[in-house]
Amino acid sequence: MSVKIECQGLPCPQPVIQCKNLIESSNLASIEVVVDNAPAKENVSRFMTTKGYDVSVEEKDSLIIIKGVKSVVGNNSETEVCEPCAVMSREELAKIDSKTLIFLNGDCLGTGDDELGTKLMFNFVSTLPELGDSLWRIILVNGAVKLSTEGHSCLEKLKEMEAAGVSILVCGTCLDHFNLLDKKGVGETTNMLDVVTSMQLATKVIKA
Repeated sequence: MSVKIECQGLPCPQPVIQCKNLIESSNLASIEVVVDNAPAKENVSRFMTTKGYDVSVEEKDSLIIIKGVKSVVGNNSETEVCEPCAVMSREELAKIDSKTLIFLNGDCLGTGDDELGTKLMFNFVSTLPELGDSLWRIILVNGAVKLSTEGHSCLEKLKEMEAAGVSILVCGTCLDHFNLLDKKGVGETTNMLDVVTSMQLATKVIKA
């Protein structure tokens, strides 16, 4: 069975939610999703991949056509990852007693003086590894996506944590809003479905 859905003009995270609903309700051999922006392209492509589809992307005029064909490996349900954008396997997650999620929504920590807030944010990010193995995922939304971009003082710290196994998700809509999609230097481009699911999976959420 093959299905095509047109999601151009839909706000985040509607394209990936429509894709998710179809894949999880039907045994699709292939699926084609039409979107019109880069964040939706990345989110839908990545979700299809986690569900065992081989993905190809074609850009035609202002539209982006994402095609997913079910792979042989993906037919093995034991290899699929049910949670959207889960970077760690179920086995890895099970080994962690505490899954701490860090939710950042600005590039400054606190209010009153932005210069001081920028320094405090760098200190905060630099100190996160002290959480040890419980540090599971960092989500960056709104102004916090700037932390993941080239030239920012926090970028190298985030890269070090990602290399150590920490999942970093960066809001695609926010990157697009600040014209920073091509400046992202760390993490996976994400959407609100991933954010909500991550909060549900976490044993502890720290907002800063």
